[in-house]
Amino acid sequence: MNHQFRKATISEIPKIWDILQKAISRRKKDGSNQWQDGYPNPEVIKNDIDKNAGFVLTEGETIIGYTALLISDEPEYEKIVGKWLTNNDFVVFHRVAISENHLGKGLATKLVGFIEDFAISNNIYSIKADTNFDNFAMIKVFDKLGYVYCGEVYFRGSARKAYEKIITKK
Repeated sequence: MNHQFRKATISEIPKIWDILQKAISRRKKDGSNQWQDGYPNPEVIKNDIDKNAGFVLTEGETIIGYTALLISDEPEYEKIVGKWLTNNDFVVFHRVAISENHLGKGLATKLVGFIEDFAISNNIYSIKADTNFDNFAMIKVFDKLGYVYCGEVYFRGSARKAYEKIITKK
């Protein structure tokens, strides 16, 4: 399939929110407390897009995934309980979600590959991310792609596993 990775637009919020709502339900069904506190929500998506940080994964014209990308902008990462691999500029990604109809196809891995390409295109060679301790699917993606566990960061009072990967030009 031909997948593209691009900035999201305001008009795409309903489709993005639909994907995220189903991901929120999956997390709950899996017994996780991640994303069970009203976050993320449509306002968060709008803020992402307003800051040019919202990105979609598409298959043809269909949106099949979403993430937010920020460059060296995550204050909570300064308070890591542990140690990052680098202290340079980094790309951080949040709110990874794949459409219900496209699960099990390796698309989260593909999405992270696009994020790494985005970082390289911005001359940034560190990717940082975090996930809930019980988000085994995302932890598996991190392990598969060579991300290193660096410690814990906290969001809305909950600990998250923090990862970093130093990338090289392809």
